[in-house]
Amino acid sequence: MYKVKVNDQFLFEVENKDSVFFVNGEQIQFDLSSIANNSTHVLYQNKSFNTELVELNKADKTCKIKVNGNIYQISIEDQFDVLLKQLGLDNLAANKVSEIKAPMPGLVLKVLVEENAEVKKGDNLLVLEAMKMENILKSSTDGTVKKVLIKQGDKVEKNQILVQFK
Repeated sequence: MYKVKVNDQFLFEVENKDSVFFVNGEQIQFDLSSIANNSTHVLYQNKSFNTELVELNKADKTCKIKVNGNIYQISIEDQFDVLLKQLGLDNLAANKVSEIKAPMPGLVLKVLVEENAEVKKGDNLLVLEAMKMENILKSSTDGTVKKVLIKQGDKVEKNQILVQFK
């Protein structure tokens, strides 16, 4: 059984038993037809739905899907996620990142954070030019910047520590 949350608002229990789907304990019937790589056409209760997988994050078990032009944020928990949460071990799986390293050699074009700045996962930290391309390095975790070890114009090597978190 899976717990599926849509837009952090609606919660459904979804189960697949021998290719028969149940939502909140009720059996549902639908027809699927693959259109393209990430697109599917669904017929459910005599209604037509065009669906497209917009974004998939397997590590977080989240995705964004577009249904008839409307985008929905989906998060999924399986029985193991529920068990970890019941045992209070769900936060152990979160990565605690203490530093950001240069993914490649390059030139620091712009530093977008300063020491003691609060950052959220996905926030832009700096712009690194490598092979004539600008790359924006983003925070992979929520946290507070402890130290910025580079400045604009610095040349950096691969795996050089750029930013440290508290």
